[in-house]
Amino acid sequence: MKELAQEHFYNIGVSYKKADAETRGKFSVSKENQIALLKAAKNKGISGALIISTCNRTEIFGFANRPCLLIELLCDFSEGTTKEFTEISNVYKDKPAIMHLFRIGTGLESQILGDYEIVGQLRQSYKLAKKYKTTNAYTERLVNSVLQASKRVKNETKLSSGTTSVSYAAVQYIIKNVPAYNTKNMLVFGLGKMGKHTCKNLAQYTNNKSVCLINRTVNKTSEFVKEHTSIRKSTIENLKDEIANTDVLIVSTGANKPTITKEHISKDKEILILDLSMPENVSHDLAAYKNVTLVNVDELSKVTDETLAVRLAEVPIAEAIIKEQKTEFIDWLNNRRFTPAISALKKSLETIKKDEISFQKKKISNFDEDQAEILTSRFIQKITTQFVKHLKDENTSVSESIDVIQKVFQS
Repeated sequence: MKELAQEHFYNIGVSYKKADAETRGKFSVSKENQIALLKAAKNKGISGALIISTCNRTEIFGFANRPCLLIELLCDFSEGTTKEFTEISNVYKDKPAIMHLFRIGTGLESQILGDYEIVGQLRQSYKLAKKYKTTNAYTERLVNSVLQASKRVKNETKLSSGTTSVSYAAVQYIIKNVPAYNTKNMLVFGLGKMGKHTCKNLAQYTNNKSVCLINRTVNKTSEFVKEHTSIRKSTIENLKDEIANTDVLIVSTGANKPTITKEHISKDKEILILDLSMPENVSHDLAAYKNVTLVNVDELSKVTDETLAVRLAEVPIAEAIIKEQKTEFIDWLNNRRFTPAISALKKSLETIKKDEISFQKKKISNFDEDQAEILTSRFIQKITTQFVKHLKDENTSVSESIDVIQKVFQS
């Protein structure tokens, strides 16, 4: 009863909708800090804690007495401040927080509509939370419901038709803006998920045979180029020389500070740099160079094609699927919350019924006990049904209603 009265399910976060790439970078939480944040949440008594940190958003979900507890966690483990957060944040409570996670998990909140990379990131976030024991039955059921909705949206709609993601957008940007792009030297720096997708998209959508790949971990590079023989590998020690010979540099290193600075590029070098990292991994100083064109994830996300028009038409169908899955989750939640109260109410009414029938048997000759049993049981069923409807009404305070029932029948 105390938990219902004091704690709520909150979501607090920062996304591309209100914050540019630089600001989002400040609130980005590294994998190491995500672990530290979850441990801190557990120590503070925040249950059901889950954190998602991607190039487009950083979101924290969990049960707390006040949302400021989650906001403090985010600011403690990122470079953002509470003042900045209040200017560009979203804060949702209970059902709106649930809906927000459904929309994130189905691609409706992605910067490029229908981008499903977030689904894998959500799975990883939940896996991490479970490993450090910050999940509970509520978040486990909710995440499973969201993933089920996501699977249905992907299979039953065209929301993910075509191929649009930040890595895809990067390649489309090159195709549209770089003359004779198939003859240009290209360098991909970083072989995380984004780097791999970019290399694959370059191979699929261009005929360029002059793509070089550099990653700090040489073994990963070697394994990747075995499967993608059209891509040449190089080493981090040759980074500056490779940049000097490239026309297009794609950065997807995922570091906490710039990995490409003025030290790597001469002042007169003509080059297009696409920064797919979050926080941004290309120093802003390079934008001052006359011959450097620097493009970040926000610019790339503006790249659209005819598939986006198809996707927009699918949004109502996706929302209908979300409504179904969300209703199932809310029903499960309501049953979980209401069952003890309904059971207590029925037990109290059954006691009253038993006492009343016993009293009437003594008072009335030829008293029809069987008929009285049928009639009173129907009354009890109707009363409990009405009470359930009352509890399910969105405007009802569940905790207050249950308190009233307990006081009435305990008196």
